[in-house]
Amino acid sequence: MSLTKKIAVNTGWQMVGKVVGTFLGLIAIAILTRYLGRDGYGQYTTIYAFLQLFGILADFGFYIVLVKMISEKHVDQTEENKITSNIFTLRLISALIFLGVAPVVGLFFPYPSLIKWGILITSLFFLFTTLNQALSGIFQKHLATYKVAIAEMIGKIALVASVLIIVFLNLNLLWVMACVSFGAGVNFFLTFYYSQRYTTIKLTYDKQVWKKILKASWPIAISISLNLIYFKADTVILSLYHSDATVGLYGAPYKILEVLISFPAMFVGLVLPLLTVAWTAHNKKRYQKILNKAFDFLMIIAIPMIAGTVMLSTPIMRLIAGEEFIESGPILSILIFAVGTIFIGTLYGYLVVVINKQKAMIASYVFVAITALAAYFILIPKYSYWAAAGITIYSEAMIVLIAFYIVTKHTKIFPNLKTTFKALLASLAMALAIYLLPNWNVIILLIIAVLIYFIVMYLLRGITKKMILEIIKPEQVK
Repeated sequence: MSLTKKIAVNTGWQMVGKVVGTFLGLIAIAILTRYLGRDGYGQYTTIYAFLQLFGILADFGFYIVLVKMISEKHVDQTEENKITSNIFTLRLISALIFLGVAPVVGLFFPYPSLIKWGILITSLFFLFTTLNQALSGIFQKHLATYKVAIAEMIGKIALVASVLIIVFLNLNLLWVMACVSFGAGVNFFLTFYYSQRYTTIKLTYDKQVWKKILKASWPIAISISLNLIYFKADTVILSLYHSDATVGLYGAPYKILEVLISFPAMFVGLVLPLLTVAWTAHNKKRYQKILNKAFDFLMIIAIPMIAGTVMLSTPIMRLIAGEEFIESGPILSILIFAVGTIFIGTLYGYLVVVINKQKAMIASYVFVAITALAAYFILIPKYSYWAAAGITIYSEAMIVLIAFYIVTKHTKIFPNLKTTFKALLASLAMALAIYLLPNWNVIILLIIAVLIYFIVMYLLRGITKKMILEIIKPEQVK
């Protein structure tokens, strides 16, 4: 099976899972925004953002270290089991510490008791999520990501079904947060069950392995800690200065952002083992080939996503969140640029780890975190969610530029931008079509936009017959 076929098959499964999962996630958003309203959804967003700060801290970079360590050439099944078990144990300990502290810290914030109880209940969601991420690296390495997709879909179904029951029974926000934790629990336990086919996981303490893991992960942990300051602090700071309704207006499009950025994390996680093997084998030609394919694929998705969302941001928010959240449309049109930036930032952020230059990123994260945090406190009180969205774009763009510089400096390998320019031209054609069809139904417009984009890309040979055949009938491609 060709490299393209391996990536395409697993990406295909993940895409199906992500499409279904995203659809179910958007249904959940639609239900919750309409049921909770601006104020209630603002409280939901505050709880989620507050806990996400601690959830990101608990990450400690263990997922990336796991994928990298078990993908190295000399690692056999016994060694993989040992590494996986030790990392899972470390991840569990860090999650219990940070997520256990979160509800206590929340007591000192000027939040109503409803939000404080919500933080306690929802901490289970982040516990299940962080443990689930620790396991997903196993499936990335073995190119069996369809099982992750299945587990995620079933978890989302459990979430939507339980939320519908809560709405039917007219229960309060705390029950909604319990549903969120329940869905994540279903996802985790299924993933854990599936993982047993590829490795044996048990709580383990091996001093030498822990030292090796922590040595590789501490620069990533510091970077992640600084990263959370500019990625999630905006919502928490917004909640301290503005009303729940204002937080809700920002939270609805931000939730869409979080749904969308799960895709590049999934895809790059899939190619990370291949990049690691190529780099550690000093096979720069293969490394560049994989990098170019990954970069092209991400740009083919990211550029039209930005163009289409900018043109249709308000109708999209009306469709997803309802009439009460129409004011969130312009916010979405700003945040979508951050999403596009994160698509490439995810790739180059992981490449920094592949080439073992994560320490070089620490100073950059410190600079971006300090400047972003200062800007949040200065600008959010006056400019509300406009400042939060704008600073988010600034911080993500800075990190991408710095990671890109570090990777290209040490590898001397630049991505081929030919496909990127073709994607830009096709996106312009798509945007023009949307502009010429005002007042059409947003779903019909989205279908037309996607068709026009891919037709133009095919005509420009940004997507070729060979690429399609490699996915559908790889034996025909020589």
